[in-house]
Amino acid sequence: MGDLGWVVAVVAIIFVACPAVFMHYQAEFRKTKSISTDDERLVDDLWKTAQRLERRVEALETLLDKEAPDWRNEFPERPNA
Repeated sequence: MGDLGWVVAVVAIIFVACPAVFMHYQAEFRKTKSISTDDERLVDDLWKTAQRLERRVEALETLLDKEAPDWRNEFPERPNA
């Protein structure tokens, strides 16, 4: 009867435990597949901040173009931004 117990345990693990774990994580993935409202708000705030910063950089570049026209030659990593 000892060998039969091991066989039952292995069969239970293969046919019960493994699919149960797989289905559990599949259900968890489905729940978290879409972003939450907090994440959506955070992404929106980050996007708005990035847009404001880009406008500021463009304004600074415009000022530099007027005050020091050769500044782009000194900083070639942003040649025509």
